[in-house]
Amino acid sequence: MALKKKPVNGMKDIMPLEMEIRDYVQGIIKDTYKDYGFTPIETPCMENIANLSNNQGGENEKLIFKVLKRGEKLKLETAKSEDDVVDYGMRYDLTVPLCRYYSAHANDLPSPFKALQMGPVWRADRPQRGRYRQFMQCDIDILGEGSILAEIELILATTHTLGKIGFSDFEIRINERRILKAMALYSGFSEDDISSVLITLDKMDKIGIEGVSNELISNGYDKSMVDKYLELFEISKQDDALDKLYEILKDYLDKEITDNLKSIISTVEKAKKADFKIVFDPTLVRGMGYYTGTIFEIAMPQFGGSCGGGGRYDNMVGNFTGQSVPACGFSIGFERIILLLLENGFKVPQSADKIAFLIEKGYPNEALPQIMDQAAQLREQGNKVLVVRMNKNKKFQKDKLCEQGYTQIKEFFNK
Repeated sequence: MALKKKPVNGMKDIMPLEMEIRDYVQGIIKDTYKDYGFTPIETPCMENIANLSNNQGGENEKLIFKVLKRGEKLKLETAKSEDDVVDYGMRYDLTVPLCRYYSAHANDLPSPFKALQMGPVWRADRPQRGRYRQFMQCDIDILGEGSILAEIELILATTHTLGKIGFSDFEIRINERRILKAMALYSGFSEDDISSVLITLDKMDKIGIEGVSNELISNGYDKSMVDKYLELFEISKQDDALDKLYEILKDYLDKEITDNLKSIISTVEKAKKADFKIVFDPTLVRGMGYYTGTIFEIAMPQFGGSCGGGGRYDNMVGNFTGQSVPACGFSIGFERIILLLLENGFKVPQSADKIAFLIEKGYPNEALPQIMDQAAQLREQGNKVLVVRMNKNKKFQKDKLCEQGYTQIKEFFNK
């Protein structure tokens, strides 16, 4: 039987032109984040299945690629459930591995710790535009900083990075999980209802406010309670929305929460280095179960959806250590950023000349050292030099080299 040439569904081969863009963008991301004091780290692609299945990853826990036990540990004949045959899982994000990493090495790390982590993650998701089963994540996180300084630094570093890549006129949408909770409690929902209510609210951008109303009522919630809840979102569109919401929700909400959110927004607006808006959006939910406070998302008009997001997850490290550690992170939607650049015909700026040496078949081997010496001298001068054999279809070969950015092509013929 012939082997299959296509990659696994939901995963893709990366062609040279895209790879050049990916390397360039990763370079900008790393350099910019390092300028903000973030330290690169790396964690394994697999984690213990118990770490990944701790009821904090939201819907992503249903999308884990699970790894069978191996050798003598795999006992299929006596297995009664999946738990008996699975011990590891492919990481579905970088946050769970980071918290495990920090828990294991906290004594050797500075406090607060500003982590930069880039690497592939895996989700058994339904593939679609900009969504794959294997994809790159680019995360920055600050652990050990409980003040709004963490949120401000994360948003400024991420937006500065996007600006350097070439993006502008995007939005940072920001909200607070405790505001979401207060809105639900004020409207009459119980603590136990909040998770279900937020799952429906998270569909607002797809089904609209009427769709949210219909779904909540169809889920058995009283219409007067749903109407009271959705009226709050009309108030949130007004000027001074956070102040007005606090006045309504003050029996359920600490004023420091809305004041902090206002401070984050005003500080980012004054200190930003890129062209974007930061806006309070009370419909922003973020699906992860581990968020405890501020949440934010990148909205790109060119993509028509989120191109990254993050928030505060102060309880997650405590799952490993038993002690709460303040933590906040932001992840750029790397694959969607690359998709937009490719669709817009982006070309990587060249700081060096790209030169190709084409050597005709039959060119004497004893003359090759001279060619290699020429190539070495040009490389020492800062150029990029490719040395290859000349194809029969030389025109096609040269056209492809030009597409790859080679500005000089030197030909060596057999005399």
